[in-house]
Amino acid sequence: MSDEFFKLLAESQKTLDEAFAHLPPNPATPLGEAASSILQQVATRLHDNYPYAHPLYAGQMLKPPHPIARAAYALAMSVNPNNHALDGGRASSAMEIEAVATLAKMFDMPQHLGHLTSGGTFANLEALWVAGQYAPEKAIVASDQAHYTHSRITGVLDLPFISVPSDERGRMDLAVLESLLKTDNIGTVVVTLGTTAIGSVDPLDHIVALQKKYSFRIHVDAAYGGYFTLDSNLSPETRAAFDAIPHADSIVIDPHKHGLQPYGCGCVLFRDPAVGRLYKHDSPYTYFSSKDLHLGEISLECSRAGASAVALWATQQLLPYTPGGAFAKGLESGHTAALKLHKLLSESPNFLAPETPPELDIVFWTVRASTPAASSALAQQIFDEAAKRDLHLALAKLPVRFFPQNSWRNSPESNPQDTATCLRSVLMKPEHLLWLDHLWQRLDAAAVAVVQSIPR
Repeated sequence: MSDEFFKLLAESQKTLDEAFAHLPPNPATPLGEAASSILQQVATRLHDNYPYAHPLYAGQMLKPPHPIARAAYALAMSVNPNNHALDGGRASSAMEIEAVATLAKMFDMPQHLGHLTSGGTFANLEALWVAGQYAPEKAIVASDQAHYTHSRITGVLDLPFISVPSDERGRMDLAVLESLLKTDNIGTVVVTLGTTAIGSVDPLDHIVALQKKYSFRIHVDAAYGGYFTLDSNLSPETRAAFDAIPHADSIVIDPHKHGLQPYGCGCVLFRDPAVGRLYKHDSPYTYFSSKDLHLGEISLECSRAGASAVALWATQQLLPYTPGGAFAKGLESGHTAALKLHKLLSESPNFLAPETPPELDIVFWTVRASTPAASSALAQQIFDEAAKRDLHLALAKLPVRFFPQNSWRNSPESNPQDTATCLRSVLMKPEHLLWLDHLWQRLDAAAVAVVQSIPR
């Protein structure tokens, strides 16, 4: 980090310390001579990581927190607040309420009930727990491209779970969904806005229309893609899905993904504050107008890091969720980088990209070969070769139907259920757009090296 970071943190720490200067001195616990050696060992051991913060890391969903989030988190750790109850985190609880309201406003949900969580998994658990309270005997359905956590959560909650097939673009198949809804056995439909593997966006607007014909709850898992509601560069189809978010019964978003926050920081929002009664609170409306708001009464999770709320609040002050603002433009840069990489891949003689451009900032592709097995082997080799060139990608096992123009699709041995190991890149850093030429040169060189090594 820069000298400016530590200077600002020291100045802020001094201001915080002044609040308790009137108390009798309580000497800080000395670190001692051994501390320097131990911290050096820690720093050395942390070398065993990929360079997650650098633009040449374009693999998994790992985005560095903004410096102001790091500073605010560190500052709050001087107090180490617990946002389970006001006694444990007065200021940080107030900041959490404001930060959550800012997220709700971004989704056009003026009336809401919500709170921060340790991450998307627990946020989704709370949303599906509430859904199960409303329809305890009915099934939860989600796309086969939805995060695996939903099937696990329903198992924990002892609720039936049904996986709905996805189409060739990785979105929930609406015809199959409607056939399930006709049985009247579906309590909740989980709609994913930004699937983990390929960034596909389920057609929420069409599912909202189905809700007018059938009785079910809609839960939106936007843990990854939620912030893209601010992106002005979405396709009309994707834009329509995001514009339907205010009609959802609940939504989950992870600020520790695109929200520039340290792990772990998730959020769950309910459109109807009356769900607060399920948390055994007598009057959720009065509760939310009270000056003594107790976040622990509307959360299944107990102890929660107040520092997460402080970091999120500070980041929102510096980078407001304004369409066309600096925060939104950062998302748009990643999306633009993904579109450009998709175009380069589509024109490459070595790679095969899906026909449809990426909806968000995740790009996936396979290697041209005679069979899925051969393509998978080449993908692994290119993955390893790219890493030697300091380009770090990811691998994903995906259905071959995502590549309708592949050479093996019409072979006698082909099966629509076949999968291939594909290369995958998450271009979620704004800098990825500026670094795209560097990424492509390394990727192309890795592919050429692998192809040339194949015995003829």
